[in-house]
Amino acid sequence: MYPSLIKKALKLAATASHLCPPNPSVGCVIIGDHDRLLGQGQTQPTGGPHAEVMAIRDAAKNGLSVNGATAYVTLEPCSHHGRTGPCCDALIAAGIKKVVATNIDPNPLVAGQGFARLRAAGVEVEVLAADDPLAIQSRELNIGFFSRMIRKTPWVRMKIAASLDGKTALDNGTSQWITSPAARADGHAWRARSCAVLTGIGTVLQDNPRLDVRLVQTTRQPKVVIVDSDLKTPIDAAIFMPGRDVWIYTATQNEPRRQRLEASGATVLFMPDTRTDGSPTGKVDLAAMLLDLGRREINELHIEAGERLNGSLIREGLVDELLIYLAPKLLGQGRDMASWGPLNDLAQAPQLEFRSTDMVGPDLRLLARVSGRDVF
Repeated sequence: MYPSLIKKALKLAATASHLCPPNPSVGCVIIGDHDRLLGQGQTQPTGGPHAEVMAIRDAAKNGLSVNGATAYVTLEPCSHHGRTGPCCDALIAAGIKKVVATNIDPNPLVAGQGFARLRAAGVEVEVLAADDPLAIQSRELNIGFFSRMIRKTPWVRMKIAASLDGKTALDNGTSQWITSPAARADGHAWRARSCAVLTGIGTVLQDNPRLDVRLVQTTRQPKVVIVDSDLKTPIDAAIFMPGRDVWIYTATQNEPRRQRLEASGATVLFMPDTRTDGSPTGKVDLAAMLLDLGRREINELHIEAGERLNGSLIREGLVDELLIYLAPKLLGQGRDMASWGPLNDLAQAPQLEFRSTDMVGPDLRLLARVSGRDVF
């Protein structure tokens, strides 16, 4: 019985992935006597109720009491006052007698305290083993949240659309469109689950992209991050939209330019990199940028950039996985997926593991993860 109910809760959690960042996507199912479904819910947009409260409210809406019932939830109920009150207290007040959860919350403000409060109130608590497939599935759904809480940096996913011979654009820069409408829509779904989309100034100047989600339904647009060492972002760039956060990381202190960009809606962040002797490189410190994004509550960082910035991020060991769409066509000479190196030995190459291979329309989608990156 447990697996089917947890799977149901996981399906609910998955529907929240576009809604609730930076909060984790959580689902809750409450079951009464004779396996009767009493209530169910998932995390709401930031500041709204969490899954447990939604499930309790769902039962109440139908005139059902959850006193003595069992709650199946895809993450430890929170125990702290954040944007909402503690979920463990809501479960206790509602009379829940047992909680079955997939994982301990990695948030240091919770980290077992929710379970401890439930047990102290006489609620039976059962937590799946860390290697249980359902526990793993639950962590995967919130891999960005786990990354931010444990590593203090976002989960970095690099998306690339390319030809079968690995070219992302023609030699003259033309890239629209290498992959199919189906692949582009699928890519927007991955954008939608991220907290922020990152690109480089080269892509901004070449393509003037919007980097928003428009090919799938969403109630929340991800933030935009631009790596712009020399502060060349045009003040009329398409990324600037009313009410949208645009963060520009730069290595240049140009006060007049900063003021003009911030008047357009950007937040300009000075984060220069330095050499071992302390001299400036003229580039943005990418590792420091990720730490800053973690502090700004970015769980999943979705990268859509050019070959040079892609190469820099890979060379610095900052990429966790690659989402690659390969079109069934050959382009010959053109722009590469990533440019860095050269390597002196094959052993220096980042080791990847294929996590999935799927057809999306006529294109092949590969999800490849850097080995060991998901061991927090």
